[in-house]
Order: sequence, then C-alpha cells, then structure tokens
Amino acid sequence: MSQPPVKKTREYGDFQTPQGLARDVCALLNEQGLRPASILEPTCGLGTFLFSGLDQFREVKKALGADINAQYIQQAGMTLRRRPDADKARLVEADFFATDWDKVISELPEPVLVLGNPPWVTSAQLSTLGSQNLPTKSNFQGRNGLDAVTGKANFDISEWMLIRLLEAMNGRRGALAMLCKSAVARKTLFHGWKNGIALGRSALYRIEADSHFNAAVDAVLLVTHFEPGAHDREAKVFSNLNGATNTETTIGYADGTLLADVTAYHRREHLCGDEVVKWRSGVKHDCSKIMELRREGDKYRNGFGELVDLEDAYLFPMLKSSHVAKGGGGENRYMLVTQRTVGSDTKEIEERAPQTWGYLKAHVNLLNKRGSSIYRNRPPFAVFGVGDYTFAPWKVAISGFYKKLAFTTVGPVNGKPFVLDDTSYFLSCQTQAEAEFLAALLNSPAARAFYKAFVFWDTKRPVTADLLRRLDLRRLAEEAGSREKFDMHIGRPERLLFV
Repeated sequence: MSQPPVKKTREYGDFQTPQGLARDVCALLNEQGLRPASILEPTCGLGTFLFSGLDQFREVKKALGADINAQYIQQAGMTLRRRPDADKARLVEADFFATDWDKVISELPEPVLVLGNPPWVTSAQLSTLGSQNLPTKSNFQGRNGLDAVTGKANFDISEWMLIRLLEAMNGRRGALAMLCKSAVARKTLFHGWKNGIALGRSALYRIEADSHFNAAVDAVLLVTHFEPGAHDREAKVFSNLNGATNTETTIGYADGTLLADVTAYHRREHLCGDEVVKWRSGVKHDCSKIMELRREGDKYRNGFGELVDLEDAYLFPMLKSSHVAKGGGGENRYMLVTQRTVGSDTKEIEERAPQTWGYLKAHVNLLNKRGSSIYRNRPPFAVFGVGDYTFAPWKVAISGFYKKLAFTTVGPVNGKPFVLDDTSYFLSCQTQAEAEFLAALLNSPAARAFYKAFVFWDTKRPVTADLLRRLDLRRLAEEAGSREKFDMHIGRPERLLFV
C-alpha cells in the first residue's frame, strides 16, 4: 500500500495506528460495557480505528471517518467497499480545523464513540515545516503575555483537536477514546474539568509508543465518558491496556489545579498556601556561544572556540541545570551578565569594561538574531530574568529538567555569587545559614510528599516555578517545629528585598 511523501507524513504528524493496537483498544472499550450507536473517527487516515470499531460494536448504526489526506480517504474507501457493513459507514475528505464538529456530532445517534489517533506534532514543528495544517491562532490555553512570548504558547495540535471534540461532545451521551501523548491527555482532561464539561469516568492507559509507532514519547489511550449532568473530576492511570488490575495512580482536579496524585494531595493539601519566599528562574540570554565561557588562565574561551580577554566586571561563575541537579560544581563556567535589572542601560559597559563591550559588538549580529520577542525594544545585548535576587550571595536551587526533587545550596566563589541558567529555579538568600535551613525544609520527606501530588515526571520540564510556588514554606516550617527559626530568617529587613 502506497504511503504519502515523507514531508507530508511529518506535516500531518502522521502515525498510522497498527491494526492490533486498534483491535485491543476497541476490545477494552467493549469490556467496559460501552455500546455506541455511532462511531466518529475525525482523523481517520486509512480507517484502522473506524473498521476495528465496526468489527467490535456490531450494534453501530452509523460510522463516519474524516481526514484531510485525500489519498488516505481513497485507500480507506477501497477497504470499506469490501466490507459487508459498508452501508453503515461514510468517508469524507475534510480539514479538521474547518469542520463544524458540533453539527457533525449532533447528527450522529447517541451514544457516540469518538475514536482515533490525532496527529502527534506541535504547532512549532508545523510552523517550521511551513505547514498550513494549523488551527486559527488563538490563546486557547489562556496563557498570559509573558508565558506566550517565552515559548509556553507552543502546543500539541492534538491538544487543540481533543479540546475541540470535548466541547462538541459536552451535554451528549457517549465516550471519547484517543491515542495521544500523556501530557496531551492530561491537558485535555484539565480543560474539561476546569471548564465544567459534563465528564463521567475517565482513565489513561499507557501504551508502548516506541514499539507501536517508533516514537520515543510517553503515550496513553485517553478514555473519557460523557453524560449530561456528570461531574467526575478524577481519572485512574493504568500501566497498560489490560484493565483495572494495574492501577498506577489517580490524577484529578481540585482548586483550579491538575493533580498528579489525588491521594497524596489530600494528605498534604494543608501545606498549600501563599508563596512566602519568591521563587525565581535563572538568567535568560538565548545565546550560549557568546554569553557562556570557560576560564583558561586569565582569559576566557567562548562557544566558538575563541580565546578572549575580558574584564571581570560582568562575568559571574555559573551553574547549568545539569550541575545543579548533581549538587553543584560548575566546571569553571562563567556567564556574561550585561544588566543588573531588566531594561537597564547597557551603555555603561563601554566605559566600565571596554574589552567586554568590544567583544559584544564583535558578535552583535548573532545577538540581534535572538528570536524571542522579549529582546525587542530593549537595550543592546539585553538579558532577561535579572534583578537583585540574581546577585544574592547564596541560593537554594533546583533543576527544572531532571526527574528528581533535589534542592542544592549554592554559595559564592572568590567573592562573586553564582548565577544560574534559565532552566533552573532558586530562592535567593543572604546567608549560608538561611540557605541551608531552607534547603533542609525543601528536602524533607514532608515537602517531597507534598510535591508528589503535583509533579508529572514524564514531562519535558517536570519542575516548574508554578509547582514550587504551591508549597507554603511557613506552614511547612510550623509542621516541622521550626516556625521560630523560619521567622528569624525570613523576617529580617534585608531578607525582604528578595521576597
């Protein structure tokens, strides 16, 4: 059977579902007691799910498959015509993003089973490919301006699709069963729970994406049921498709938050509260070959291998996220930090450190090509994420990328504070005693148990500032019998500069 060109396969995020997997999914739904009157596969490809659904659910009266790829629709049509139940099904060439799914679903008899495997590709990847297979731009995730311009607005196309289908099914009877990335499944449920969509029982069943699709991602079968008036806000997570004997955990929703472990949350929810001590991210510069250097004697070597002579005024010892995760040790790395606060004038560098200014000018073209909009209308060679906190002598730091909760104390070297890259988070401290006290609190079993309720280890950046801010350190200290010591450190007037 012929396949579309490689570029088209990538453009549509095309991972055709193996027949065996489609059969297993439909068998699972049947075992759960699902009895659909109609089946909809909105990105049907070759129709593997559509035909497996017809095989499994003989009582189906109507089936509809849609896909943007005309070649797939043609090939699926050839298969359909050879089936004895061909009169039940219809195949249409259609653009998902231009289809009125509310109308389509309203014309299907209930219960409706929405089944399939939407594209496993992000909006940024499609833009890079020059694809037109994109939804109309909108802030459907509700990101604020800063999150949008620093990259958080990038999203999986399947997330947009599943949310659209969730909304179209709201108030109807039926179910949605979709193969997708684990993170997409959670975001879809979160949207439904947060926005009051009438969802009944839901579950996530892990699948081996590597063996089925040759894709190195965490993936699941998302199953969620629809019933008018339903208000279920939890979903069990299973280790495979074998059913209810292999529950891993239960995710859920409470107080506007997606929960990674409902049981852990209820045990530690009393520690939720205000961000008493401010979590910060490291310095963002988006030009590591220029702004990050290694010291060699009394000179520095940049990412291009150039050995340069720079003044010390704007150079600070640095820790990358990987070094933070390993407990420190910066391998003689330095970062060029051109500003003390966001937006401050960089012209002073020319007078104070002329060699550094000359170095920056020599690489001005590369620095001007930094893509993020946060650098627009800023002084030359600007960075982001700087303030008094950046230059605090002591810090309690954690890596955002590494899959463990390990908080590290970071102190000055040769009288200069360490700075961190923007994939790390930290609390700024004035003294070693303060840093060690806060690190001990954060590394305590109680804190780890608290964060377990919220952290999803299969995400690209499991530790985020939003996650860290949920823990009320004052309440944690009180529970540990250290409230007086906490107040002594946090209540000092000079400490308030960093809160």
